[in-house]
Amino acid sequence: MAGEFIDNLPPLRDIIARHDLAAKKQLGQNFLLDLNLTARIARTAGDLSETTVIEIGPGPGGLTRAILAAGAKKLIAIERDERCITALQDYLAPSYGDRFEIISGDALKQDFESLCPPPRRIMSNLPYNIATPLLIGWLKNARAYTGLTLMFQKEVADRITAKPRTKAYGRLSIMSQWQCEVHPEFNIDARAFTPPPKIQSTVVTFIPRPQPLAPASWDAMEKVTAQAFGQRRKMLRQSLKALKLNPEDVGIKETARAEELSVEDFAALARLYETQ
Repeated sequence: MAGEFIDNLPPLRDIIARHDLAAKKQLGQNFLLDLNLTARIARTAGDLSETTVIEIGPGPGGLTRAILAAGAKKLIAIERDERCITALQDYLAPSYGDRFEIISGDALKQDFESLCPPPRRIMSNLPYNIATPLLIGWLKNARAYTGLTLMFQKEVADRITAKPRTKAYGRLSIMSQWQCEVHPEFNIDARAFTPPPKIQSTVVTFIPRPQPLAPASWDAMEKVTAQAFGQRRKMLRQSLKALKLNPEDVGIKETARAEELSVEDFAALARLYETQ
């Protein structure tokens, strides 16, 4: 396959066969084996020569080796599948020495900022079953990272990048765009993965804003967006009644619906909620 020799290491299919790395559905594993595609993902992150990259769920190491070949200062991989850990230690550690480190553990329980000093960047073909909670955790302290380069199911990527007055617009759109500039990079066909998932995937870049798009606390934004979109077809005067919020106090029509509001509108409602 084209791209198998970007780093003079064995083809990924040989690694998978040698270490019996059949993807496990319960771990959300879908391996991307085309190193042309993984190299393209690595390139979207720009210059990594002064950056420590943290990767979640490297599997057999397709994206891992592309990031290292692209010149990352260091790569720290977090993996819970002991088969993959053994394989990566066997064929990547000898080639990249101190530039490569692998940690055995559950990414949902990891304190990412303790792993390395800044500048740090998250890059991952995220396991689909934990992608959203991981993203929310990173967004909560987005300025701890120079950026995030992440692959999601296309449906999730569409929600992240959605604009007001669209069907996909919701809490994930608001929290992502409040903290970061978000850019959909390109789609990847399901046939590029082993095993193929049922839908396309999309690579998304997150560039943390120097400050959130509008001032508000994280907890208040979460509370207000959850309440508003929990009943998204209702007018705000109904959906926000439980929080005792009057949208007109911040210049928003009480007959508006959640999907019509901008990120700045939600921040205004969050500030109002905090003052009560």
